[in-house]
Amino acid sequence: MTLQIIQVGLGGWGKDWARDVVAKNKDVETTAWVEIDAATLQEAQQRLKLPVERCFTSLDEALTTVSADAVLVTASLPGHVPSARTALQAGKHVLMEKPFAPTVAEAHELVELAARQECLLMISQNYRFFPAPRAVARLIQQQAIGRVGNVNIDFRRYDNLAPVETHRHYHIWEPLLVDMSIHHFDLMRLVIGQEPVQVFCKTWNAPWSKYDEPAEGAMTITFDGGAVVNYRGSWVSTGPQTNWAGEWHVEGEKGELVWTSRGETQETASIQLLGEEKPTPIDILEIGPLDRAGSLAAFVHAIQTNTNPETSGEANLKTLALMFAAVESARTGLPVNIA
Repeated sequence: MTLQIIQVGLGGWGKDWARDVVAKNKDVETTAWVEIDAATLQEAQQRLKLPVERCFTSLDEALTTVSADAVLVTASLPGHVPSARTALQAGKHVLMEKPFAPTVAEAHELVELAARQECLLMISQNYRFFPAPRAVARLIQQQAIGRVGNVNIDFRRYDNLAPVETHRHYHIWEPLLVDMSIHHFDLMRLVIGQEPVQVFCKTWNAPWSKYDEPAEGAMTITFDGGAVVNYRGSWVSTGPQTNWAGEWHVEGEKGELVWTSRGETQETASIQLLGEEKPTPIDILEIGPLDRAGSLAAFVHAIQTNTNPETSGEANLKTLALMFAAVESARTGLPVNIA
């Protein structure tokens, strides 16, 4: 059965969702598009050739005009909670972009509301839907390198060339920790198979950075199974560019796993056990739809089978908690325990 959805948010990223993800999923039919900014809505109508009669500036109006099973929230962060709340109160399932709320309290509110309404709330943690992290997570679960000790992650990009006046990314809240590192925080939980308990974070801006808020950071994260992650990220690095998932070195008592994914260079993973002279490539098996297409497919499958997806709102609370703890640690200069 085709899943009917209303999409909320048609800015640059929302248009990309509509054109390159939703429109290509044969199990989904978009019955309406919502964008609160009239000018942005008109631009999206023209660019995506959307039927005017199914475009709205209000989600409430869309819900009373068209039929829908679910709502896809691709609006900017301030629109996440209001849109999801309206959808859930109307009895609709919700798939939304990360981070799904600007506060932990509001995130809990949405999770509780979804439970009361018996609706699915899922967060698109799209970096999970790639073969390399899945393969490494499976090997760690199988104890291929024994108990995990140190994990070293580097993320480097140079996003510092656009004009300050027109590049929205330079002016958003916590461009590294909230906009980017949350992907890596979620991958840590998936790959290591442990939950974070404490983070000590330092963020800063390089002298040449065009960002209003810190675009670089480093942190140490302790996990409940004994793993310790050393993470470095930068939007203004002049060093070699990494893939979007970063470069990972996972050290265990028996050896090391190295991997990377989602980027311009080939997705790879390898294992090198103690005593071996060189690493052995790991087979990267196909896993079905990738990236955001994987998120959407998982959402559809969860609704069709009445099952709980691995990135449900409730499960994603732990990723969100790590993100907010990192923000707090960077602000206070102190380690922060994660509830």
